[in-house]
Amino acid sequence: MRDFVFPGGTAVVTGAASGIGEALAHGLARRGADLVLLDRDAERLDAVVAAIRAAHPDRRVDAHLVDLADADATDRAAAEIHRAHPRIRLLVNNAGVALGGRFDQVSLEEFFWVIEINFRAVVRLTHGLLPALKAEPGAHLVNISSLFGLIGPAGQAAYSASKFAVRGFTEVLRHELVDDGVGVTSVHPGGIRTRIAQSARVGTGVSREEYEVARQRFEKLLSIDPAKAAQVILRGVERRRGRVLIGWSAKLPDLLARLAPASYGRILALGASVAGVRAPGPAPEPAGSEPERAA
Repeated sequence: MRDFVFPGGTAVVTGAASGIGEALAHGLARRGADLVLLDRDAERLDAVVAAIRAAHPDRRVDAHLVDLADADATDRAAAEIHRAHPRIRLLVNNAGVALGGRFDQVSLEEFFWVIEINFRAVVRLTHGLLPALKAEPGAHLVNISSLFGLIGPAGQAAYSASKFAVRGFTEVLRHELVDDGVGVTSVHPGGIRTRIAQSARVGTGVSREEYEVARQRFEKLLSIDPAKAAQVILRGVERRRGRVLIGWSAKLPDLLARLAPASYGRILALGASVAGVRAPGPAPEPAGSEPERAA
């Protein structure tokens, strides 16, 4: 497959109001692409659109305000984008959310909220826009998985489940779309300095105080600039890489999982303990109450 050509094509990016999505939008505009940007944060999305239009007045930039947790709204957005852009050269499914707490500390509603945004919205948008990708010679699809799509650490049941699903979905599409001339890349960032930890939901059974301590410690590990991550992703797209790992914080755990697929959890737990990072504990019982016991 030939190298990807950015100038003159239309790129769709979800989660474009901050972090990797915002950096990708700016990077794509610099490379000559027109943009369709999606996010649920109206104020931040407007600011990104205004900045790109000011820096690149010759680029077309369309914005769609959509909450990807709303399946109907996601389907409508895909249909609207397809009508306005029957040929799309690049689709980047980047939007994602996180949930703090072990599996027994989160409700099913909280768990499936993560699955809806991180995985099902990826499926919906890809399904809705795949005809537009197939109609554009040299098109490419990028799905942002995660380091936690390579390993499954404690306290990340919903997030890891969603990102492993994205990884598997993307690998299947890579094999299915090769004859259509559509390139496919699965991206696994590690330690990117984004707002995902700040905006994460906290499971109903998690102690807020302990979670906040864990979150602050975890954020210290997020050292990679989103602009650097975007640069690595776009270079991978240009070269039609099937998989892109960003940072040694993704590459080393990936190697560890390959070498010790059944026991890497103990090594990760030891490393997290040394670094002072661990999954949050259970929420304390309300004052004056006792947990129910079976009779």
